[in-house]
Amino acid sequence: MSKDKTVNAASVVATPPSHTPEAFAFASAESAKDAVDFIGIDEILTLRRMIVRAPAPKGTVLFLHGFPETLMVWKGIATTLARDYDVHAFDWPGYGQSSRPDLKRFSYAPKEYARVLKAYIERAGIDRSKLVIYATDIGALPVLLLALDEPPIARQIIVGDFAPFDRPQYMWENLQNLKAEPTASPTRAYMNKTNDEILQNVHRRGLSPAEQFDLPIEVQQDMVRSWSVDGITSADAFAHYYANFTRDQHHLEANLDRLMTPVKVIWGEKDIYIAREMGIEFAGKIGVKLDVLPGIGHFPHLQNSKQTVEEIITSFR
Repeated sequence: MSKDKTVNAASVVATPPSHTPEAFAFASAESAKDAVDFIGIDEILTLRRMIVRAPAPKGTVLFLHGFPETLMVWKGIATTLARDYDVHAFDWPGYGQSSRPDLKRFSYAPKEYARVLKAYIERAGIDRSKLVIYATDIGALPVLLLALDEPPIARQIIVGDFAPFDRPQYMWENLQNLKAEPTASPTRAYMNKTNDEILQNVHRRGLSPAEQFDLPIEVQQDMVRSWSVDGITSADAFAHYYANFTRDQHHLEANLDRLMTPVKVIWGEKDIYIAREMGIEFAGKIGVKLDVLPGIGHFPHLQNSKQTVEEIITSFR
C-alpha cells in the first residue's frame, strides 16, 4: 500500500488511550498504519477504520466484514482498488479494535449495526451517489435494513453468503443453535472455548484439501489479537447479534417491497454455513439473478480476491 495513495480522513476523533495505533500496529505493514485510524460514532462507540485513497477517485467502496473477521481482510483488495477508487472499511462493534459496549448500552443487533453504518457514512463524508457497498455474512442484513429506510444509501449494494430470512434449515447447525435458547448459551460458550480452532479453520470448512487456503499472516494475527477486548469476545458479539437476528430477519422480509436500492447477490457454491438455497430465495424475492461462484466457500473475498475486485469494478460501469 503506497503512501501516495493513503491518507487519513479529516473527520476523526482523538484516539482513545486503550486504542492507540502503537498498541495494535500491524506486523510488517508500516504503510497500512498510515491508513488506519479511529472515528467516533457517538458517546459509546469508536470504530477502527481503514481508508485507502485513490489519486483521482472514480467513486468510493465501503467493505463490511463478517464473523470472525476484522477490517484487515480487505487490505489487499483495498490496495488494488485504490488505483481508481477510495476504499473504506471498519471493524463492527465487537470486532477488531472497535468499541465493545456492554449490553445495557448496545445490543449488537443487526438494526443497531444499521444505525452504526449510517452514522459512519455520514461522519466520513462519503458521497452516496458514487458509493458501492460490499457486505458479507453479518454485514449484509444491516446494510439492507438501512436501505429500506434510505434507498439512496448507495448506487449499488453487493451482498452474499448471509441469512436474510428466518430459514434455519438453510443454516449450519451451530448457527441455528444461536438463534434462541436453550441452545444459544451453550453454543456461545463452546465458541469461546474453541476460539483457536475457529480462527484457524473457519475459512477452510466445506472446501476440499486442494481448494483450502491460508490467510495472510497479518490477517490471522489481527483476528487472534482482536478476539477479546474489554471483556467481550467476537463470539459474544456474534451471539448478541443472533439474539436479535430472527426479529430483524422478519422485518426485512416483511418490508422487501421498500427495497429500492440496486442490489447484487453473490454466493459461494460451497458455502456450508448458509446454503445457496437462501440466496436463491432472496434473489428471487427481490427480482435479481443470483451469481453462484464455482468452487468458492463462505469467504469469496478471501478465497478469490481478484474476483471480488472485478465485482466491484463492474458495479461502477
